[in-house]
Amino acid sequence: MTPTQWTYLIFGIVIIVALVFDLGLLSKKNEQVTIKKALIQTCFWVGLSMLFFGFMWMEDGHEAAISYLSAYLMEWSLSIDNIFVFILIFGFFKIKEENYARVLLIGILMAIIFRAIFISLGVVLIHKFEWILYIFGVFLVYTGVKMFSAKDDDEFNPEDNFALRFIKKYMRWTTEDPQGRFLIKRNNKTYLTTLSVVVVMLAVTDIVFALDSIPAVFAISQDPMVVFTSNIFAVLGLRSLFFLLRGAVDQFDYLPKGIATVLIFIGLKMLAEYFIHIPVYVSLIVIVVCLGGSILYSLYHKKKELPKGQVK
Repeated sequence: MTPTQWTYLIFGIVIIVALVFDLGLLSKKNEQVTIKKALIQTCFWVGLSMLFFGFMWMEDGHEAAISYLSAYLMEWSLSIDNIFVFILIFGFFKIKEENYARVLLIGILMAIIFRAIFISLGVVLIHKFEWILYIFGVFLVYTGVKMFSAKDDDEFNPEDNFALRFIKKYMRWTTEDPQGRFLIKRNNKTYLTTLSVVVVMLAVTDIVFALDSIPAVFAISQDPMVVFTSNIFAVLGLRSLFFLLRGAVDQFDYLPKGIATVLIFIGLKMLAEYFIHIPVYVSLIVIVVCLGGSILYSLYHKKKELPKGQVK
């Protein structure tokens, strides 16, 4: 077997074993996930991602491994932005905490399927039409500038979501207490519950985010293995990251600015590739500095806003 085939095989085995462990041993139906448990699960997925980075370094070389790490960090940072939207959706529909884990699991598994489709489509398009990379570059710069200049009142509103408007117009659904069910029968008619609606909205929201994140990863590497593995590892860690960050949603005000800066850099890098080759480790440094810097500055800014003597 070639190194690439070995990497795919190990990746598949690791994901299956990890999912069994995470869902079977670390998760129980209708159980509320504590901060401690969320931290353990987050460390589990991040640690697994870093172990896979080490495996890629040995099996596929340092360039592929650094590309994977850069892509993973890019996806992970965008996932954090994604989580803030998830929190708004759960709050809007007043979903009970004991249903969070199950709804997130189904939504994330749907997201993995859609991302696999998008990545496969992107690989085919880039292979046939290499110039599409420049369109990706322009799109990333535009998205980054738009995100950087966004105001507080531009916050995501679940009522304006396309999926919710579609469901309201064309499908039967009910806002009564779902009691853990995704479908309810009334008068021989089947109705979607709010749990089903939230699952659909999570999947649609991730598709929208994927329109930014997947081109960004293709800007880092066009290797399907790097793009696919970094995406899947980042998405699989979304559930535990949600429970870890839901209480700290207001602590990272400047993170979107850091993500926007990274998107602009990645887009410009893609556009400049015809004239100059920027090493992948430069992308990694920029991603780490921008994301780490925006998180630290957000925490510093929050600390300064606290009244004297108050500890948050």
